[in-house]
Amino acid sequence: MVSAFILTSMAILGFTTILGTFTNCVIVSVNLVEKVKGKNLGSSDLILVTLGLSNITFQFVMVANDFLSLLWSDLYYSDEVYATFNALLFLPVYASFWFTVCLCVYYCLQIVIFTNPFLVRLKSQISKLVPCLLVTTVLISVAISVPAIWSTYREFSTESILVNQSFESNVPKLKISYLLPSNIIGCSIPLFLVGIANGLIIKSLATNKRNLENITSKTINPRAEARERAARTVGWLLVLYLLFYTSEIMMFVDLFPPGSIGFCICLMVIYIYSPAQSVILILGSPKLKKAMYVFFQLFQHWNNKKIDNPKILFIKLQIANFNCK
Repeated sequence: MVSAFILTSMAILGFTTILGTFTNCVIVSVNLVEKVKGKNLGSSDLILVTLGLSNITFQFVMVANDFLSLLWSDLYYSDEVYATFNALLFLPVYASFWFTVCLCVYYCLQIVIFTNPFLVRLKSQISKLVPCLLVTTVLISVAISVPAIWSTYREFSTESILVNQSFESNVPKLKISYLLPSNIIGCSIPLFLVGIANGLIIKSLATNKRNLENITSKTINPRAEARERAARTVGWLLVLYLLFYTSEIMMFVDLFPPGSIGFCICLMVIYIYSPAQSVILILGSPKLKKAMYVFFQLFQHWNNKKIDNPKILFIKLQIANFNCK
């Protein structure tokens, strides 16, 4: 008999998977349409594409992981399957964290005015460095996630075997010698860097705002609006990152027993991470917001049976991309 907790978890996971897959596919497809049309992707667009792809991968791996663990636990908790799924889960999560760092650092370099010669040069060369940074991010993520395969162990004791050890106490676990360094490199350092970028952006915007107030200029500056939009994006990404990071740590250390309220909250935060991040990225990009508006309009028209020709989707997407230039 399947418990109510399992049914609820599967339902929420299914909903967040559909939502996360759709929103991340919008991010990827809108930018790839421009690439197909012969236009070069900007540095921020390239980072958004890689973030979308990593989130889609994470979403599907998480679905396979959770459904297998809930429905076929005997198979899932075998040493080989459990170790493999740990590595497959860590890879897109760590990659997503470092891609987020790349995006936040890029926004920081575009917004903040630096006087340090190294940072000035880095700011001028960042567009050329972004592809190399993304490749390096993938390599780092692979290097710290693959060792999870041979870092799995089981706790056996003579006393627990004699008293008919429970299944929960016999599940595989990851060695602390792997979890600690991988968590520092894959989660803690990216969180620290995102926090620094967020702080520098807020400080820069506050200084610029005071300067504008002194000038008493009331004209709308598109560049200032773009900076504030980027700052909001980085701020929300930091909040989401903190929530996910805290929930992940609580799950790893088994702070809450399975099925408890705390456990369910942590699980829900992990489930909504990918769709929430994609929504933040979409709201922070006028081009992606316009594309989402077109998608919703088309869905509404199709629902009302007002559109007979599917080719109108491509035409409206082209118009949306043109209007966002």
